[in-house]
This record gives sequence, structure tokens and C-alpha cells, in this order.
Amino acid sequence: MDQLTRLLGCKDEAAWRETLFALARRQGFDQVLYGVVGSRQEKLESAFVQSNYSSSWRDRYDADRLHYVDPTVTHCLASSLPIIWEPATFSGPRQQEFYEEACGHGIRSGITFPIHGPNGEFGVVSFASDAIPDPHEAVHAMAGLSLIRDYAFESSRKFVSPQLPPEERPRLTRRELEVLNWVMVGKSSWEISKITNCSEATVNFHIGNVRQKFGVSTRQQALVKAIGMGIITPEDHHRSACR
Repeated sequence: MDQLTRLLGCKDEAAWRETLFALARRQGFDQVLYGVVGSRQEKLESAFVQSNYSSSWRDRYDADRLHYVDPTVTHCLASSLPIIWEPATFSGPRQQEFYEEACGHGIRSGITFPIHGPNGEFGVVSFASDAIPDPHEAVHAMAGLSLIRDYAFESSRKFVSPQLPPEERPRLTRRELEVLNWVMVGKSSWEISKITNCSEATVNFHIGNVRQKFGVSTRQQALVKAIGMGIITPEDHHRSACR
């Protein structure tokens, strides 16, 4: 978790980019492409892009607008689920040619995750390597990579659009903040209920309120937003634990 929250604390694009790449390497992927636009209506050429793909491949990809050929982009436009790279993913002749060329640049296997933001943002983050595609290993890595995707998107927004002023941030109650701080260190609803001396149903009630205030569907997404907006920080838990 500490590694993930470092993304939220990065002050500039260079530090953010290197932190993202380091997180990907921990999951076994040494190449990353992250790109997001403010809305589906924006041209993909205007995307905020950070990548350590080879410059020759990026130049070729951008110059020939290969995002219109890339099946992972097409998939992500229509789905919220990740797509695992394997030869069958690149089905048509043009896509097969695209894949063969990507392999020549060390981009052979990987997973691409879609990004669909609360304000209409759209993007993708691809984690890739030169290894032979192994769907079983890819499935095993999905949970960790999905978390990286969530933290990467929330933390990148400050480079793409201004932060919300304090008055526009959701207001959480003292109990909601307490519960969210325990979620931050990985505690389950049952564990939080024992720590706070309340029922598990009450904990879930507070978590449900927090999700609703942030307009998200999971507690992890709510946590990412709360940290990204500065409502809570990793230091908050340490301070409260010492009281």
C-alpha cells in the first residue's frame, strides 16, 4: 500500500512516471503505457501519455495513428474489463501485422486495463513485457495491476485537470473517516467492527455512505479518491494509532 500511495504524493510528472514504472516491475512487467483523455469526444492524439516503450515504436505508433488499429484500445472503449494480450487478440491481417511489429520492439505479452473516469475521462494503461504470453500468469497479476490502475488514474488527474477546491470535496463524518483509515491499512469490515466496538453491519453502512459521497462502487475506489483529494493521508492512521 505504501508503494501505491507514493503515486498520490508525486509532485511532478517525472517522479510520478518513475513510480508507476517501478510498481509495474514489481508485478513482472518492465514496460508501461499510460494514456488518458478528458472525454471520449477528445481526439486520442491529445491524450496525456506516459510510457517507457521504445521511442522508435512510440514514434511509429503516433505517426501512423496505430491506436485506430490497436485492438486493446477498441476493447477498452467498449468494456470495463481488462484484456490479456495473446496472438488471438490480434485477429485481422492488419492487427496481426501490428502485433508482429510490436513484438519486434520488445512488446510481446501484457494486459491492458481500461480507464473510465467519473467525469467522462477515458484511457488505457498497458503493462507489457517481451516474455512469451502466459494467460495464467496474467490472470494471477490482475488484482495487483488493477490497484495500480486505480491509483495511477486518481494520482494523474492533478497533471491533467485542476484539483477540486476544499469546499467541493465530500464531507465525511468522524466515524466515516475512522472507518476509512482502517480500510487504508487493509482491515476487513469484520476486523474494523472489532477495533471500533460496533457491528459489522454498522461498518458496512459507513462504508456505503462513503462510497455514495464519492460516487464510486467499491471501498478501494473511495479510498483512492479520499487520499487523492487530501481528505486522509497514510500519516493519519499512524497518528490515530499512537493516541
